[in-house]
Amino acid sequence: MKTHHLRTHRSDENLAREGQLAWQLAGLAIDPVEVEAEVSDMVVNRVIDNAAVAAASLTRAPVVSARSQALSHPVSIGGDGATVFGADAARRTSPEWAAWANGVAVRELDYHDTFLAADYSHPGDNIPPILAVAQHLAARRGITGRDVVRAITTAYEVQVDLVKAISLHKHKIDHVAHLGPSAAAGIGTLLGLDQETIFQAIGQALHTTTATRQSRKGEISTWKAHAPAFAGKMAIEAVDRAMRGQTSPVPIWEGEDGVIAWLLDGPDASYEVPLPDLGEPKRAILDTYTKEHSAEYQAQAWIDLARKLHREYPLLLDDPMRVESIVLETSHHTHYVIGSGANDPQKYDPRASRETLDHSIPYIFAVALQDGAWHHVDSYAPERAGRPDTIELWRKITTVEDPEWTRRYHSLDISEKAFGGRVVITLADGGEITDEIAVADAHPLGARPFGRDDYVQKFRTLAERALEASEVDRFLDLAVRLPELAPDELGALTFTAAPGLLTQVETPEGLF
Repeated sequence: MKTHHLRTHRSDENLAREGQLAWQLAGLAIDPVEVEAEVSDMVVNRVIDNAAVAAASLTRAPVVSARSQALSHPVSIGGDGATVFGADAARRTSPEWAAWANGVAVRELDYHDTFLAADYSHPGDNIPPILAVAQHLAARRGITGRDVVRAITTAYEVQVDLVKAISLHKHKIDHVAHLGPSAAAGIGTLLGLDQETIFQAIGQALHTTTATRQSRKGEISTWKAHAPAFAGKMAIEAVDRAMRGQTSPVPIWEGEDGVIAWLLDGPDASYEVPLPDLGEPKRAILDTYTKEHSAEYQAQAWIDLARKLHREYPLLLDDPMRVESIVLETSHHTHYVIGSGANDPQKYDPRASRETLDHSIPYIFAVALQDGAWHHVDSYAPERAGRPDTIELWRKITTVEDPEWTRRYHSLDISEKAFGGRVVITLADGGEITDEIAVADAHPLGARPFGRDDYVQKFRTLAERALEASEVDRFLDLAVRLPELAPDELGALTFTAAPGLLTQVETPEGLF
């Protein structure tokens, strides 16, 4: 790996292209280095993972809305169009709108992959825009499954490298500002564009996808699912403009009125961005991890610990009267984002939205402790959140930051990086129960790391109520062959909902 030194430059310094981060990322996108076998296998896993959570969300309101918007638009004349999850594969729409609908479906349940470092990310959000463009242009450009794998590999590399180096959340900027550039770079790889065109697309994508973090604060709205889909849609449009010769603000990160100077750490700030050398394999996807449970990633290990404590102390911890307090000692991020340190009263409100509850570790830990399980629907049901005994236990749970767990959270040494913490349960009789967990069971270093069989089972489990069994088998058979797919097979890399499923929900009306 090499390190790119990133800082603000005055206009009169005339920073050359080669010194700009966007140019370096574009160079990474055009590097013809081969994709390693284990990386290719993980790309397949994440395509399956995305499809799993998308299938489970087909009838949820944000997904229904985004799908209806997408299907209101015709196929653009530049290609054959792209498919929309749930709709018949023959029903196509313009690629940016397919990316929009599929991106919302993937993100709605907060149940796909994650990477956490200086900032947050869900790198699987790159897949919908890349696949939509691939389907749209497969016939005209001879795009194959191998090209899709290469593109996804690039996108993961760019996003993970940005997340390792640049904190957005510290300045209340939503993490999708790293997603716009990564999706644009991935599409650049997919289409074999030149470095200058990708450079301009990355700049435009960053400029148009920078927004505040209020979408993940307080009363969390349905926009949380739309935000990454919007970034993917903007990335496609940025690539389209760049291909037509249109340029972007330059230098986008480094300019004296650029992102670093006015949105991040200011004119005197600097960052060290790790990037692969030319000819070095892109392996960043292997540092990412998916979710076994439908909740914010920083809750995954805590759910596993709560399940363990439920098994060990089922009678004691099920009764809130026996518990005086529960303190979760954890990282800065967990405490301030999904813990009591956020100072969001909504995190203790049984009437809060699903989006809010999946960002409340006190709620999540209480339910998992009582139930010894976690379900992507039942655990968030209003009647579950409103149970009096749960509310009583829930409001006894607080978080505190522990410097060591914060250090481990930010460590770039994957062997010690941690997303859990230590729990101290003080009992009403004066007794105490303590335990700790570093990473989720499904994490690569966890008790039961996710492998191909787990991804396949996750898809089968989440899709069983939405798709016919034959459609589940058909999709899986195709997805596992992704690296070998021919151009005429890419259009089938979607799924059609079971008959009658989509007609059960009302389609909202808008402008389109």
